[in-house]
Amino acid sequence: MITGYKAPRNHPLTQSQKLSKKALAAVRAPVEHGFAHLKNWRVLGKVRTDPGWATALVRALLVLTNREVAR
Repeated sequence: MITGYKAPRNHPLTQSQKLSKKALAAVRAPVEHGFAHLKNWRVLGKVRTDPGWATALVRALLVLTNREVAR
């Protein structure tokens, strides 16, 4: 798991830590937006099945959501 840096109270982040944090945020943002859109599909709260099938369902819903958002 990759996490960002958090500055201590009296010590600011270095320039490289700031750049690293910014790069991580840029990669993470589309994933977070995808999950936010998937939460609108309430079917995910009722999935009580094989994880492999649920993964396929989530992938399909994400494709549909991305196509809808791209319009």
